[in-house]
Order: sequence, then structure tokens, then C-alpha cells
Amino acid sequence: MARYTGPTTRISRRFGQFILGSGKAFERRNFPPGVHGPKSRSKHSEYAVGLREKQKLRAIYGVLERQFRRVFAIAKSERGVTGERFLQLLETRLDSVIYLLGFARSRAAARQFVNHGHVRVNGHKVDIASYNVQPGDELEIKDRPAARQLATRNLEDNRARAVPGWLALNAEQFKATVVRLPKRDEMAPEVNDQLIVEFYSRF
Repeated sequence: MARYTGPTTRISRRFGQFILGSGKAFERRNFPPGVHGPKSRSKHSEYAVGLREKQKLRAIYGVLERQFRRVFAIAKSERGVTGERFLQLLETRLDSVIYLLGFARSRAAARQFVNHGHVRVNGHKVDIASYNVQPGDELEIKDRPAARQLATRNLEDNRARAVPGWLALNAEQFKATVVRLPKRDEMAPEVNDQLIVEFYSRF
């Protein structure tokens, strides 16, 4: 599947907050990319603001437009608040969960980790990064030296990052359990999901 392969720090600079790339590089140049440099930009229209929020959320989860629209359509067809359900579907992707547990340094790395077959869900190998986990699902890193060495190294590097309350991690056994679905305040606090819902309602 195609993925964004361009400059990663540029994404963070575009949105004015760290999303991808080098954190140090973003700190050095924390203004929008382009020939105008740090000069202020003109006021954006409502459409542009909604588009910006949508593109920001896409960048955070590393999802291309077609798949992003498909996930939104699923959220819209289900009961509940569309924006919150949309974020839940993105947050409970297997690659996102592996990242949140600390088994990978980024969601892109977690996607590769899953695609290489290092993860089991309820005892079965799952190598589809977009697989959505459900409450009660049990995740385990495959009992292979390469998989567990990589997981151990990433867990050490990610010790400062707390595991969200809707996940229970047993780092010693390389296992985790999905306790419940995440709540709105536990997902993408830097994104206004209502603006995204309004943006798609235009079409």
C-alpha cells in the first residue's frame, strides 16, 4: 500500500506542532515551510481550517485519503457521536495500539512491526495494520528472538511515555489486553474532530 515518503519534519512544521520527523529539527525551525519562512500567513477560510484538521489527523495516523474516507463512512453509519467514533476506529487500529503500548517508536514503525507478523491477537497471527481491536482482545508479541528483542529495545526507549488507561500492558510477558474503548479525552487532543465532521458534511 502506498505511504507518504516525503520529508517528515515538514509535516510538523506545516501544522505548527510535532507530529512526524525529528523533534529537534522541528524545535530549530518551528515555522511553516516555504519561501516565506516564519512570516505570518493570511487568515484561512472555514473550508481551509477543516481541511487542515483533516490533513493533520491523517498525518498523525499515517492513513491515506481513500482509507481515511472509508473509516469516516463507517463511523458515520454507526450509532453515537460520529467524531468520537471516527477517532476510536483510528485509535484502535492494531498499528496504533502497538505504538501506544510502547512496542514501537512511531506509528509508522508499528505498522512495519505488524506487517512483518510479529503480533498475535487472541492467539492468532495478525499482519494487517488496519485491523481494529475490540475490548477483551489479548495481544502478544510473537515468541521469536527478533520480535522480542526489538520490542524490548522499544519498551526501554519509550519508558517515559505512559500507556493509556484503556490498555493493560504486561511488559515482562510481552502481552497486553484491550480493557475498553478509548474515551474522547484519551485520543488526539490536538485535533478538533468536529471540524472534520463538518468538512466531510460538505460533500
